[in-house]
Amino acid sequence: MPWHNTIMHQLILLRHAKAEPQGKGADHERALTEAGRAAAGRMGGAMRRAGLAPDVVLVSTATRTRQTLDVLESVNVWDEWPNIDALPQLYMATAGQIRDILQDLPETVRSAMVIGHNPGLHELALSLAGPLRPSPALKRLDEGFPTAALAEFMIATPWRRLKPGTAALTRLLLPRDLA
Repeated sequence: MPWHNTIMHQLILLRHAKAEPQGKGADHERALTEAGRAAAGRMGGAMRRAGLAPDVVLVSTATRTRQTLDVLESVNVWDEWPNIDALPQLYMATAGQIRDILQDLPETVRSAMVIGHNPGLHELALSLAGPLRPSPALKRLDEGFPTAALAEFMIATPWRRLKPGTAALTRLLLPRDLA
């Protein structure tokens, strides 16, 4: 396939920042800790420096994911605001459920970001990168996907054909990298 006909999409997976421990209240309502807010702010600064500006942000409706997005917005990550869609089905979604949501994106969406939860985000990241492309970033991804971690992928297929092994991991940022 000639390069000029290649479809190229960017996918950014961001796990919510550190939240307060599970207490008596509902898990869905757990808020970010001060350390979580600080980590989300550092990640937002790193995103801005890297020029990560998605067209669409899909965010779980959980308090901690929405607050992570709020911190990104407060540090002016984006010059142009992306379309933001809060999706209840992203709350604790499996890798397959997240992939199904992404497969429904219109082809006009060049870049999408998902702010969600583990284990689904981590499993999706590992599955998209596939086992055949060993790299230092993939080795680090194998070790875990902590709170406020970000993985960026380039995808050379239409969204509807997104499946395991169809993406290239191009960037992995962990909060400890930004301290």
